[in-house]
Amino acid sequence: MKPIPLPSHVHYEALLQLLEQQTLHALDHSSPQRGQVLEIIITLRKGMALQKRLEEACDREHIAVEHRWSLNDQVMPGA
Repeated sequence: MKPIPLPSHVHYEALLQLLEQQTLHALDHSSPQRGQVLEIIITLRKGMALQKRLEEACDREHIAVEHRWSLNDQVMPGA
């Protein structure tokens, strides 16, 4: 079976850092958009946790996982 392609964890981290360090600071504390950004942050954290659980399940079942950095990543023959 070929490895299952999954996003690299750095993608989650980059989005979370942008949202937490820049987007939140650009919004007023009482703005409704701030609440929406917080919801996005929570959703991303849940997504990352779910992906880690999937990776752990794959590891237990000896299913290979390949972390991808972009949509154009391809497995090189012999790699």
